[in-house]
Amino acid sequence: MSLPEITPAPELYDDAERWSVDQLRAEQLTRLQSCVRRAYDGVPHYRREMEGRDLHPDDIRSLDDVRLLPFTTKATLRDNYPFGMLAVPRERCVRLHASSGTTGRPTVVGYTQQDIDTWAGLVARSLRGAGVRPGDMVHVAYGYGLFTGGLGAHYGAERLGCTVVPMSGGQTEKQIQLIQDFRPDVIMVTPSYFLALVDHVKELGLDPAETSLRIGVFGAEPWTQAMREEIEQTCQMHATDIFGLSEMMGPGVAQECVETKDGLTLWEDHFLPEIIDPITEEPVPDGEEGELVLTAITREAMPVLRYRTRDLTRLLPGTARPAMRRMAKITGRSDDLMIVRGVNVFPTQIEEIVLKVEGLTPHFQCILTRPGRMDQLTVNVEAAPGLDPARYDALAREVSHQVKSRIGTSAQVVILGEGGIERSVGKARRIVDRREEG
Repeated sequence: MSLPEITPAPELYDDAERWSVDQLRAEQLTRLQSCVRRAYDGVPHYRREMEGRDLHPDDIRSLDDVRLLPFTTKATLRDNYPFGMLAVPRERCVRLHASSGTTGRPTVVGYTQQDIDTWAGLVARSLRGAGVRPGDMVHVAYGYGLFTGGLGAHYGAERLGCTVVPMSGGQTEKQIQLIQDFRPDVIMVTPSYFLALVDHVKELGLDPAETSLRIGVFGAEPWTQAMREEIEQTCQMHATDIFGLSEMMGPGVAQECVETKDGLTLWEDHFLPEIIDPITEEPVPDGEEGELVLTAITREAMPVLRYRTRDLTRLLPGTARPAMRRMAKITGRSDDLMIVRGVNVFPTQIEEIVLKVEGLTPHFQCILTRPGRMDQLTVNVEAAPGLDPARYDALAREVSHQVKSRIGTSAQVVILGEGGIERSVGKARRIVDRREEG
Protein backbone atom coordinates (compact mmCIF):
# COMPACT_ATOMS: atom_id res chain seq x y z
CA MET A 1 0.00 0.00 0.00
CA SER A 2 1.40 3.38 -1.02
CA LEU A 3 -0.20 6.39 0.64
CA PRO A 4 0.21 9.97 -0.62
CA GLU A 5 3.35 11.69 0.63
CA ILE A 6 2.78 14.52 3.10
CA THR A 7 5.57 16.93 3.93
CA PRO A 8 5.77 18.11 7.56
CA ALA A 9 5.21 21.85 8.01
CA PRO A 10 6.41 22.87 11.52
CA GLU A 11 6.73 26.45 10.29
CA LEU A 12 2.92 26.59 10.36
CA TYR A 13 2.65 25.61 14.04
CA ASP A 14 0.99 27.87 16.60
CA ASP A 15 3.22 29.08 19.42
CA ALA A 16 1.51 26.69 21.85
CA GLU A 17 2.54 23.70 19.71
CA ARG A 18 6.17 24.62 20.47
CA TRP A 19 5.78 25.09 24.23
CA SER A 20 7.71 23.02 26.74
CA VAL A 21 5.77 21.02 29.31
CA ASP A 22 6.61 23.62 31.98
CA GLN A 23 5.33 26.45 29.78
CA LEU A 24 2.14 24.51 29.06
CA ARG A 25 1.44 23.68 32.71
CA ALA A 26 2.01 27.29 33.81
CA GLU A 27 -0.39 28.60 31.16
CA GLN A 28 -2.95 25.90 31.97
CA LEU A 29 -3.01 26.96 35.63
CA THR A 30 -3.46 30.63 34.76
CA ARG A 31 -6.28 29.78 32.37
CA LEU A 32 -7.92 27.33 34.79
CA GLN A 33 -7.98 29.96 37.53
CA SER A 34 -9.51 32.49 35.15
CA CYS A 35 -12.07 29.94 33.95
CA VAL A 36 -13.15 29.06 37.49
CA ARG A 37 -13.53 32.75 38.33
CA ARG A 38 -15.73 33.31 35.23
CA ALA A 39 -17.86 30.31 36.12
CA TYR A 40 -18.25 31.39 39.75
CA ASP A 41 -19.07 35.00 38.93
CA GLY A 42 -21.26 34.40 35.88
CA VAL A 43 -23.04 31.04 36.20
CA PRO A 44 -25.45 30.65 39.15
CA HIS A 45 -25.29 26.84 38.94
CA TYR A 46 -21.53 26.77 39.45
CA ARG A 47 -21.67 29.35 42.26
CA ARG A 48 -24.24 27.20 44.12
CA GLU A 49 -22.20 24.04 43.57
CA MET A 50 -18.96 25.65 44.73
CA GLU A 51 -20.54 27.32 47.75
CA GLY A 52 -22.07 23.97 48.68
CA ARG A 53 -18.53 22.58 48.78
CA ASP A 54 -17.24 25.58 50.72
CA LEU A 55 -15.06 26.28 47.70
CA HIS A 56 -13.94 29.66 46.34
CA PRO A 57 -12.04 30.42 43.10
CA ASP A 58 -9.05 31.52 45.19
CA ASP A 59 -8.78 27.90 46.44
CA ILE A 60 -7.61 26.76 42.98
CA ARG A 61 -3.85 27.03 43.45
CA SER A 62 -2.60 24.07 41.39
CA LEU A 63 -3.77 21.97 38.45
CA ASP A 64 -4.55 19.10 40.84
CA ASP A 65 -7.10 21.37 42.53
CA VAL A 66 -9.36 20.88 39.51
CA ARG A 67 -10.52 17.77 41.40
CA LEU A 68 -12.16 20.02 43.98
CA LEU A 69 -14.57 21.34 41.37
CA PRO A 70 -18.01 19.85 40.61
CA PHE A 71 -18.60 17.62 37.62
CA THR A 72 -20.78 18.82 34.75
CA THR A 73 -22.98 16.35 32.82
CA LYS A 74 -25.50 16.51 30.01
CA ALA A 75 -28.18 16.53 32.70
CA THR A 76 -26.60 19.68 34.18
CA LEU A 77 -26.89 21.44 30.82
CA ARG A 78 -30.44 20.24 30.24
CA ASP A 79 -31.52 21.27 33.73
CA ASN A 80 -30.30 24.80 32.96
CA TYR A 81 -31.89 24.93 29.48
CA PRO A 82 -31.68 27.08 27.48
CA PHE A 83 -29.28 29.82 28.65
CA GLY A 84 -28.66 29.12 32.33
CA MET A 85 -25.05 28.03 31.80
CA LEU A 86 -23.98 31.22 30.01
CA ALA A 87 -21.42 33.36 31.84
CA VAL A 88 -22.13 36.37 29.61
CA PRO A 89 -25.38 38.11 28.63
CA ARG A 90 -27.10 36.22 25.84
CA GLU A 91 -26.79 39.34 23.68
CA ARG A 92 -23.00 38.87 23.60
CA CYS A 93 -23.35 35.45 21.98
CA VAL A 94 -22.86 35.57 18.22
CA ARG A 95 -23.91 31.96 17.76
CA LEU A 96 -25.82 29.15 19.47
CA HIS A 97 -25.40 25.45 18.79
CA ALA A 98 -27.36 22.57 20.28
CA SER A 99 -26.93 18.82 20.35
CA SER A 100 -29.91 16.55 19.88
CA GLY A 101 -31.23 14.82 22.97
CA THR A 102 -33.54 11.91 23.70
CA THR A 103 -35.18 13.72 26.62
CA GLY A 104 -36.73 16.44 24.45
CA ARG A 105 -34.29 19.09 25.66
CA PRO A 106 -31.08 19.58 23.69
CA THR A 107 -27.87 20.80 25.28
CA VAL A 108 -27.36 24.42 24.25
CA VAL A 109 -23.92 25.99 23.83
CA GLY A 110 -23.25 29.70 23.30
CA TYR A 111 -20.25 31.36 21.66
CA THR A 112 -18.89 34.89 21.77
CA GLN A 113 -16.92 36.15 18.80
CA GLN A 114 -13.74 35.33 20.71
CA ASP A 115 -14.98 31.74 21.17
CA ILE A 116 -15.69 31.42 17.45
CA ASP A 117 -12.20 32.72 16.63
CA THR A 118 -10.61 30.28 19.08
CA TRP A 119 -12.62 27.41 17.61
CA ALA A 120 -11.64 28.23 14.04
CA GLY A 121 -7.99 28.42 15.07
CA LEU A 122 -8.10 25.03 16.78
CA VAL A 123 -9.79 23.32 13.82
CA ALA A 124 -7.17 24.91 11.53
CA ARG A 125 -4.47 23.54 13.85
CA SER A 126 -6.15 20.14 13.75
CA LEU A 127 -6.28 20.11 9.96
CA ARG A 128 -2.59 21.02 9.76
CA GLY A 129 -1.91 18.10 12.09
CA ALA A 130 -3.85 15.83 9.72
CA GLY A 131 -1.63 16.93 6.84
CA VAL A 132 -3.95 19.49 5.27
CA ARG A 133 -2.19 22.53 3.82
CA PRO A 134 -3.28 26.03 2.73
CA GLY A 135 -4.73 25.88 -0.77
CA ASP A 136 -6.10 22.34 -0.39
CA MET A 137 -9.76 21.76 -1.23
CA VAL A 138 -11.79 20.38 1.70
CA HIS A 139 -15.09 18.59 1.10
CA VAL A 140 -17.15 18.93 4.31
CA ALA A 141 -19.75 16.17 4.64
CA TYR A 142 -20.50 16.72 8.31
CA GLY A 143 -24.00 18.03 8.95
CA TYR A 144 -24.51 21.79 9.07
CA GLY A 145 -26.99 23.56 11.32
CA LEU A 146 -27.30 23.14 15.08
CA PHE A 147 -24.83 20.24 14.95
CA THR A 148 -21.32 21.66 15.44
CA GLY A 149 -19.58 19.41 12.93
CA GLY A 150 -20.23 21.17 9.63
CA LEU A 151 -19.71 24.78 10.66
CA GLY A 152 -16.77 23.91 12.91
CA ALA A 153 -14.99 22.12 10.07
CA HIS A 154 -15.94 24.88 7.63
CA TYR A 155 -14.59 27.82 9.64
CA GLY A 156 -11.40 25.94 10.52
CA ALA A 157 -10.66 24.99 6.92
CA GLU A 158 -11.24 28.58 5.81
CA ARG A 159 -8.96 29.83 8.59
CA LEU A 160 -6.21 27.53 7.31
CA GLY A 161 -6.61 28.99 3.83
CA CYS A 162 -8.37 26.09 2.15
CA THR A 163 -11.12 26.03 -0.46
CA VAL A 164 -14.22 24.68 1.26
CA VAL A 165 -17.01 22.65 -0.34
CA PRO A 166 -19.89 22.96 2.21
CA MET A 167 -21.71 19.81 1.10
CA SER A 168 -23.18 18.74 4.47
CA GLY A 169 -24.56 15.22 4.95
CA GLY A 170 -26.86 13.22 2.71
CA GLN A 171 -27.42 13.37 -1.05
CA THR A 172 -24.95 10.54 -1.57
CA GLU A 173 -25.00 10.61 -5.37
CA LYS A 174 -24.34 14.36 -5.39
CA GLN A 175 -21.50 13.90 -2.88
CA ILE A 176 -19.81 11.48 -5.26
CA GLN A 177 -20.46 13.67 -8.30
CA LEU A 178 -18.83 16.68 -6.63
CA ILE A 179 -15.86 14.61 -5.47
CA GLN A 180 -15.39 13.47 -9.07
CA ASP A 181 -15.88 16.93 -10.58
CA PHE A 182 -14.20 19.22 -8.03
CA ARG A 183 -11.38 16.79 -7.13
CA PRO A 184 -11.00 17.78 -3.45
CA ASP A 185 -7.87 16.81 -1.53
CA VAL A 186 -9.58 16.25 1.83
CA ILE A 187 -12.89 14.95 3.12
CA MET A 188 -14.29 15.61 6.61
CA VAL A 189 -17.04 13.12 7.45
CA THR A 190 -18.17 10.47 9.93
CA PRO A 191 -16.43 7.14 9.21
CA SER A 192 -19.72 5.25 8.91
CA TYR A 193 -21.05 7.64 6.25
CA PHE A 194 -17.74 7.57 4.41
CA LEU A 195 -18.05 3.78 4.16
CA ALA A 196 -21.53 4.28 2.70
CA LEU A 197 -19.99 6.65 0.11
CA VAL A 198 -17.33 4.04 -0.71
CA ASP A 199 -20.02 1.38 -1.19
CA HIS A 200 -21.87 3.64 -3.61
CA VAL A 201 -18.69 4.41 -5.54
CA LYS A 202 -18.18 0.68 -6.01
CA GLU A 203 -21.82 0.24 -7.10
CA LEU A 204 -21.14 2.78 -9.85
CA GLY A 205 -18.31 0.60 -11.09
CA LEU A 206 -15.64 3.06 -9.94
CA ASP A 207 -12.45 2.43 -7.98
CA PRO A 208 -12.38 4.34 -4.64
CA ALA A 209 -8.58 4.39 -4.84
CA GLU A 210 -8.73 6.56 -7.96
CA THR A 211 -10.44 9.59 -6.41
CA SER A 212 -8.49 12.78 -5.74
CA LEU A 213 -8.83 12.39 -1.96
CA ARG A 214 -5.52 12.22 -0.12
CA ILE A 215 -6.71 12.73 3.47
CA GLY A 216 -9.81 11.82 5.43
CA VAL A 217 -10.51 13.56 8.74
CA PHE A 218 -13.02 11.29 10.48
CA GLY A 219 -14.88 12.03 13.70
CA ALA A 220 -18.16 12.20 15.64
CA GLU A 221 -18.19 8.47 16.47
CA PRO A 222 -15.72 5.82 17.69
CA TRP A 223 -13.92 3.82 15.00
CA THR A 224 -11.22 1.21 15.13
CA GLN A 225 -7.72 0.66 13.80
CA ALA A 226 -9.16 -2.09 11.62
CA MET A 227 -11.52 0.42 10.01
CA ARG A 228 -8.60 2.80 9.41
CA GLU A 229 -6.68 0.04 7.65
CA GLU A 230 -9.69 -0.82 5.48
CA ILE A 231 -10.20 2.83 4.47
CA GLU A 232 -6.52 3.40 3.72
CA GLN A 233 -6.17 0.18 1.73
CA THR A 234 -9.40 0.64 -0.21
CA CYS A 235 -9.05 4.35 -0.93
CA GLN A 236 -5.27 4.90 -0.91
CA MET A 237 -5.67 7.88 1.40
CA HIS A 238 -4.59 8.83 4.91
CA ALA A 239 -7.30 8.30 7.54
CA THR A 240 -6.94 10.46 10.65
CA ASP A 241 -9.09 10.89 13.72
CA ILE A 242 -10.55 14.19 14.97
CA PHE A 243 -12.29 14.52 18.31
CA GLY A 244 -14.66 17.09 19.70
CA LEU A 245 -17.98 17.57 21.40
CA SER A 246 -20.41 20.43 21.34
CA GLU A 247 -20.32 20.87 25.11
CA MET A 248 -16.64 21.80 24.89
CA MET A 249 -16.66 23.62 21.55
CA GLY A 250 -17.22 21.21 18.66
CA PRO A 251 -14.68 19.36 16.50
CA GLY A 252 -11.06 20.31 17.13
CA VAL A 253 -10.62 19.44 20.81
CA ALA A 254 -8.03 16.86 19.76
CA GLN A 255 -6.53 15.64 16.49
CA GLU A 256 -4.49 12.67 15.35
CA CYS A 257 -1.31 13.81 13.63
CA VAL A 258 -0.66 12.20 10.27
CA GLU A 259 3.05 11.68 10.87
CA THR A 260 2.45 9.36 13.84
CA LYS A 261 -1.19 8.14 13.74
CA ASP A 262 -0.76 7.03 17.32
CA GLY A 263 -3.71 8.67 19.05
CA LEU A 264 -5.23 12.12 19.24
CA THR A 265 -3.12 15.02 20.44
CA LEU A 266 -5.21 16.91 22.98
CA TRP A 267 -4.97 20.66 22.59
CA GLU A 268 -4.19 21.08 26.26
CA ASP A 269 -3.68 24.83 26.03
CA HIS A 270 -7.49 25.05 25.80
CA PHE A 271 -8.81 21.85 27.39
CA LEU A 272 -7.61 20.39 30.69
CA PRO A 273 -8.05 16.59 30.62
CA GLU A 274 -8.56 14.06 33.39
CA ILE A 275 -9.30 10.32 33.31
CA ILE A 276 -11.60 8.98 36.03
CA ASP A 277 -13.06 5.64 36.98
CA PRO A 278 -16.64 6.06 35.67
CA ILE A 279 -18.07 4.17 38.67
CA THR A 280 -16.09 5.59 41.61
CA GLU A 281 -15.41 8.98 39.93
CA GLU A 282 -11.88 8.82 41.29
CA PRO A 283 -8.92 9.83 39.07
CA VAL A 284 -6.82 7.11 37.45
CA PRO A 285 -3.16 7.52 36.39
CA ASP A 286 -2.07 8.36 32.86
CA GLY A 287 -1.93 5.18 30.83
CA GLU A 288 -4.95 3.53 32.48
CA GLU A 289 -8.32 3.42 30.78
CA GLY A 290 -11.26 5.34 32.15
CA GLU A 291 -13.74 8.09 31.31
CA LEU A 292 -12.44 11.31 29.81
CA VAL A 293 -13.29 14.47 31.75
CA LEU A 294 -12.56 17.88 30.22
CA THR A 295 -12.53 21.44 31.50
CA ALA A 296 -12.80 24.16 28.84
CA ILE A 297 -10.29 26.62 30.25
CA THR A 298 -10.58 29.35 27.59
CA ARG A 299 -14.30 29.41 26.81
CA GLU A 300 -15.69 32.92 27.32
CA ALA A 301 -19.46 32.57 26.85
CA MET A 302 -19.74 29.21 28.55
CA PRO A 303 -16.91 27.98 30.77
CA VAL A 304 -17.48 24.27 31.41
CA LEU A 305 -15.99 22.62 34.51
CA ARG A 306 -15.08 18.93 34.57
CA TYR A 307 -17.45 17.76 31.84
CA ARG A 308 -18.02 14.01 31.90
CA THR A 309 -17.72 13.08 28.23
CA ARG A 310 -18.64 9.39 28.80
CA ASP A 311 -15.89 8.54 26.28
CA LEU A 312 -13.55 5.74 27.38
CA THR A 313 -9.87 6.27 26.60
CA ARG A 314 -6.36 6.64 28.10
CA LEU A 315 -3.96 9.58 28.39
CA LEU A 316 -0.55 8.91 26.87
CA PRO A 317 2.69 10.92 26.60
CA GLY A 318 2.96 13.42 23.74
CA THR A 319 4.72 12.45 20.51
CA ALA A 320 4.00 14.64 17.46
CA ARG A 321 3.52 17.62 19.81
CA PRO A 322 5.69 16.47 22.75
CA ALA A 323 4.32 18.77 25.48
CA MET A 324 0.69 17.82 24.84
CA ARG A 325 -0.63 14.44 25.86
CA ARG A 326 -2.45 12.09 23.54
CA MET A 327 -5.77 10.33 23.86
CA ALA A 328 -5.78 6.69 22.85
CA LYS A 329 -8.49 5.81 20.35
CA ILE A 330 -11.85 5.87 22.09
CA THR A 331 -12.89 2.30 22.81
CA GLY A 332 -16.52 3.18 23.44
CA ARG A 333 -18.69 5.20 25.75
CA SER A 334 -19.59 4.43 29.32
CA ASP A 335 -23.22 5.05 28.34
CA ASP A 336 -22.89 2.79 25.24
CA LEU A 337 -21.77 -0.13 27.37
CA MET A 338 -23.94 -3.20 26.84
CA ILE A 339 -23.95 -5.58 29.81
CA VAL A 340 -25.07 -8.91 28.39
CA ARG A 341 -25.48 -11.61 31.02
CA GLY A 342 -22.86 -9.98 33.18
CA VAL A 343 -20.33 -9.37 30.37
CA ASN A 344 -19.33 -5.87 29.27
CA VAL A 345 -19.68 -5.45 25.50
CA PHE A 346 -18.90 -2.37 23.40
CA PRO A 347 -19.86 -1.87 19.73
CA THR A 348 -16.19 -1.32 18.84
CA GLN A 349 -15.43 -4.88 19.97
CA ILE A 350 -18.09 -6.20 17.60
CA GLU A 351 -16.72 -4.01 14.82
CA GLU A 352 -13.22 -5.43 15.19
CA ILE A 353 -14.58 -8.97 14.81
CA VAL A 354 -16.80 -8.15 11.82
CA LEU A 355 -13.96 -6.44 9.95
CA LYS A 356 -11.77 -9.52 10.25
CA VAL A 357 -14.30 -11.95 8.77
CA GLU A 358 -13.96 -12.12 5.01
CA GLY A 359 -17.25 -11.76 3.16
CA LEU A 360 -18.79 -9.19 5.50
CA THR A 361 -19.10 -5.41 5.26
CA PRO A 362 -18.44 -3.00 8.15
CA HIS A 363 -22.19 -2.34 8.43
CA PHE A 364 -23.67 -3.93 11.55
CA GLN A 365 -26.12 -3.29 14.37
CA CYS A 366 -26.48 -4.71 17.88
CA ILE A 367 -30.06 -5.51 18.96
CA LEU A 368 -30.78 -6.04 22.65
CA THR A 369 -33.93 -7.94 23.62
CA ARG A 370 -35.21 -9.77 26.71
CA PRO A 371 -37.39 -12.64 25.47
CA GLY A 372 -37.52 -14.19 28.96
CA ARG A 373 -35.56 -13.39 32.09
CA MET A 374 -32.22 -13.09 30.30
CA ASP A 375 -30.89 -10.45 27.93
CA GLN A 376 -30.28 -11.55 24.34
CA LEU A 377 -27.75 -9.90 22.01
CA THR A 378 -28.40 -10.20 18.29
CA VAL A 379 -25.80 -8.87 15.86
CA ASN A 380 -27.12 -8.06 12.41
CA VAL A 381 -24.33 -7.84 9.83
CA GLU A 382 -24.52 -7.03 6.14
CA ALA A 383 -22.84 -9.37 3.67
CA ALA A 384 -20.49 -8.15 0.99
CA PRO A 385 -22.14 -7.43 -2.38
CA GLY A 386 -22.49 -10.53 -4.54
CA LEU A 387 -21.78 -12.99 -1.71
CA ASP A 388 -23.51 -16.33 -2.21
CA PRO A 389 -26.36 -16.56 0.36
CA ALA A 390 -25.39 -20.19 0.86
CA ARG A 391 -22.41 -18.89 2.86
CA TYR A 392 -24.49 -16.79 5.25
CA ASP A 393 -24.95 -19.50 7.90
CA ALA A 394 -21.24 -20.31 8.02
CA LEU A 395 -20.32 -16.64 8.39
CA ALA A 396 -22.91 -16.21 11.14
CA ARG A 397 -21.41 -19.15 13.03
CA GLU A 398 -17.92 -17.68 12.62
CA VAL A 399 -18.92 -14.27 14.01
CA SER A 400 -20.85 -15.90 16.86
CA HIS A 401 -17.82 -18.04 17.71
CA GLN A 402 -15.51 -15.01 17.70
CA VAL A 403 -17.86 -13.00 19.94
CA LYS A 404 -18.02 -15.90 22.41
CA SER A 405 -14.27 -16.60 22.44
CA ARG A 406 -12.99 -13.01 22.37
CA ILE A 407 -15.64 -11.11 24.34
CA GLY A 408 -17.05 -13.90 26.47
CA THR A 409 -20.77 -13.73 25.78
CA SER A 410 -23.18 -15.52 23.48
CA ALA A 411 -24.72 -13.67 20.54
CA GLN A 412 -27.15 -14.62 17.85
CA VAL A 413 -25.75 -13.47 14.51
CA VAL A 414 -27.89 -12.72 11.46
CA ILE A 415 -26.29 -12.11 8.06
CA LEU A 416 -28.32 -9.77 5.88
CA GLY A 417 -28.14 -9.11 2.18
CA GLU A 418 -26.91 -5.93 0.53
CA GLY A 419 -28.67 -2.87 1.98
CA GLY A 420 -29.91 -4.80 5.01
CA ILE A 421 -28.45 -2.31 7.48
CA GLU A 422 -29.84 1.21 7.27
CA ARG A 423 -27.20 3.71 6.17
CA SER A 424 -26.54 6.78 8.29
CA VAL A 425 -25.60 10.20 6.93
CA GLY A 426 -24.25 11.11 10.35
CA LYS A 427 -23.43 8.97 13.35
CA ALA A 428 -24.16 5.29 12.92
CA ARG A 429 -26.82 3.83 15.22
CA ARG A 430 -24.94 0.82 16.53
CA ILE A 431 -27.23 -0.21 19.42
CA VAL A 432 -31.00 -0.76 19.34
CA ASP A 433 -32.35 -1.54 22.80
CA ARG A 434 -35.70 -3.34 22.68
CA ARG A 435 -35.60 -4.88 26.15
CA GLU A 436 -38.50 -2.79 27.44
CA GLU A 437 -40.73 -3.78 24.52
CA GLY A 438 -41.53 -7.12 26.10
